[in-house]
Amino acid sequence: MESIKVFLVEDDPVYGEMLRYHLSLNPDYEVERFESGTDLIQNLYKNPAIISLDYSLPDMSGMQVFRKIKEHNADIPIVVVSGQEDVSTAINLLKEGAYDYIVKDNETRDRLWNVILHLTEKMQLKQEINHLQEEIGKKYEYENVIKGKSPVIKQIFHLIDKATKSNITVILTGETGTGKDLVAKAIHYNSSRRKRPFVAINVSAIPGELIESEMFGFEKGAFTGASTRKIGKFELAAKGTLFFDEIAEMDINMQTKLLRVLQEKEFTRIGGNEVIKTDVRLIVATNKNLGEEVQKGKFRQDLYYRLLGLPIELPPLRYRGNDILILAKHFVDEFCHENKMKRLSISANAQEKLMKYSYSGNVRELKAIMELACVMTNTDRIDEMDISFNASVPRSDFLMEENTLDVYNRKIIKFHLQKYNNNVLLVAKKLDIGKSTIYRMLKNKEI
Repeated sequence: MESIKVFLVEDDPVYGEMLRYHLSLNPDYEVERFESGTDLIQNLYKNPAIISLDYSLPDMSGMQVFRKIKEHNADIPIVVVSGQEDVSTAINLLKEGAYDYIVKDNETRDRLWNVILHLTEKMQLKQEINHLQEEIGKKYEYENVIKGKSPVIKQIFHLIDKATKSNITVILTGETGTGKDLVAKAIHYNSSRRKRPFVAINVSAIPGELIESEMFGFEKGAFTGASTRKIGKFELAAKGTLFFDEIAEMDINMQTKLLRVLQEKEFTRIGGNEVIKTDVRLIVATNKNLGEEVQKGKFRQDLYYRLLGLPIELPPLRYRGNDILILAKHFVDEFCHENKMKRLSISANAQEKLMKYSYSGNVRELKAIMELACVMTNTDRIDEMDISFNASVPRSDFLMEENTLDVYNRKIIKFHLQKYNNNVLLVAKKLDIGKSTIYRMLKNKEI
């Protein structure tokens, strides 16, 4: 651990040297003593971690020196040491931001030692927290969250980058299993709120009668069973990000209460009277079309417009082309590492089989498929026979829709263009059609 720089301001040379020597007994401290306010101010460029300030100095008043320190760096903790037990002075200094106020007596040396020790422990804890937050931030860098190089994924990276630069509400849409929760975390941990909490609420997983208490909390005795106060998600997410997953499943009455909180930026706990101000960044996710839910009367139109911010639609895995193989390899490596298995490769036949599957469960389903394949193989390679698709899971089949042949043709061509990264020549070859047909449809914006 790096030494902690402590500045000690004391005009009495004997008393000051005694305090300096005592603090220096801690090998983690680098203690420097000054006898005047002017001398201290001229050395603030050295960026001390802690300052012990004698309130009675020969050249400047203690309050003048105190304010000069705060002007230089408001975050430096200042411990004021005074020869007078003046309650009003102590209160004023504490209001101004002093960390502690110590009266000079026979116990000053030990009290100062304990205060600075407590301060350094808090600073070390803060450093550890900052380090963990940096590690979390690295974990949720875009490329670590979403594996892939397809054009649609590059566009997602672009939108995530836009989302991190402001507090605009983000609405994530896409099929189940496309990674909406991971994208929400990526936005939070790369935004200016990354050092504040990320709090998630899965609306579909909470019974309707409990959702209000989950969101806003309750006071002790608010209802039968409320034996203690409960802090709600809005309060827990203060100055951070609140993520509503499956927002479309929220009861219409609860939508009304959510709308009021978003408009007023305040709420009260159930059974309480205290008005609590809220400052959260909102990210919502759904696998439904909220516009259609509004038309059906299942989602409030005013809340819908309130949530309209930056839309990010996550593509189904079947539209991501070679990303399927990139993800498959990633899941295999991850599973082998976690289970201390030797590394496995994926055969060409297995890769071809993976590319032909539709993945109704998207990335989540692919992960399960590859983990099972790692278990099933008897060699150092995953082969075609090791890959098992669960036929009992219904697949999305666009043939079940009633469309014209022209619409079906456009969907087929669009699907293959997305799958093969807009390579017109390759798609024309795969579908056995003329490339001019595809170029014409692109030009006319039919696809």
